[in-house]
Amino acid sequence: PKSNRDGKVLVVIQMSGGNDGINTVVPYSDEGYAKHRNTLRLPVDRLIKLDDSAALHPSMRSAADLFEDGRLAIVQGVGYPNPSRSHDISMAVWHSAEIGDENTLRPHGWLGKAMDSRREQAGADVSNAPDMVLLGDESQPLAIQSRRSIAVALSNLTDLRLRGPRWDAAEQGTPNSASNSLENFVGQTMQNARATASALEQTIEQSHRGGVVYPSTQLGQRMQAISTLLKCGFQTPVYYAIQSGYDTHAAQMPTHAFLLREFSDAIQAFLKDLDSSGLADQVCVLGFSEFGRRVTENGSAGTDHGTAGPVFIA
Repeated sequence: PKSNRDGKVLVVIQMSGGNDGINTVVPYSDEGYAKHRNTLRLPVDRLIKLDDSAALHPSMRSAADLFEDGRLAIVQGVGYPNPSRSHDISMAVWHSAEIGDENTLRPHGWLGKAMDSRREQAGADVSNAPDMVLLGDESQPLAIQSRRSIAVALSNLTDLRLRGPRWDAAEQGTPNSASNSLENFVGQTMQNARATASALEQTIEQSHRGGVVYPSTQLGQRMQAISTLLKCGFQTPVYYAIQSGYDTHAAQMPTHAFLLREFSDAIQAFLKDLDSSGLADQVCVLGFSEFGRRVTENGSAGTDHGTAGPVFIA
C-alpha cells in the first residue's frame, strides 16, 4: 500500500468486561470511597495522585507518566442515558452509537459508518488498503462492521508474511501491458503483496535489533503489531484491539492490577515507538469499557455491573 505518513490514525482498545473506574481513577478525597469500599479500598499512600481529588491505580505508573507529559487525557463519567447493565446491550450501544435494547437493529458500527462516509467522500481516490484492522483472534466487533468498507482481522503479523517459491517467482515476473488483462492484474497484485510482505519483514527485523521493548503481554504484542504496520506505511486509518478480563465480580484486586498495568505499559511503549519513527502526532489511542462498576463492593471481594466510567485518550 501507499504510505500513510500524512494520514491520521485511530487505535481503539476495548477494555471488555466493565472496568471498575472507581479503582482506576480513584476519588481518594471523597468520603464515600472509604465508606463503600473496605476490602477493595486502595491505600492512599500507594496511589499516583493526579490532583487534590483524583489518583490513578498504583499499577498505572506508565499512564501517569503520559498524563504528566500532557499526552494522556482521562474523561470521567462517560456513559449514555438509561444505561443497561447487560454486557451485550451496553457494548452494542458503544459499538453502534445507537441507544436501545436487545431488539434494536444495529447492522453497522460507528467506525464502519465513519469509514463508509470516508469512502463516499474520497470516491475513486480511496486506497485499496483495509479501512479497519482488528488485531487478534476475537470475533469481529460490531464497531467495525459496515456496508462497503473493508475490515480485516489479523491474529498476528505472520498472516502477512509471504514465503515460498510461488511468491519468489511472482517477484521475478513483470506485468506486460500487452498481455491478458486478468493476468496483468494478478501479476501486479502478487508483486504488490510481495513488496508489502518484504517491507514488513524488514520492519520486523529492525524492531528485533533494537528500539522500544514492548511488554510480553497479549495487548503489548498487539500494540507492537499495529506499530509495525504503521511503520510499513499501511494506509489503514483504524486499528482495533480487545483486552478482556474486566468482569471482576470476585477477587478483583490482583486481576484488576494486572489488567491496568498491561493497558498502561502497552500504550506507553506504543507511543514511545511511534515517537522514534516520527509518527506519534498522527495517532490517537482511545481506551473504553462498556460500563463501570458499582460504588459498593460485593461480598466476594469484587464489584458488580455499574454504569458510566472513565475513557482514556492518548
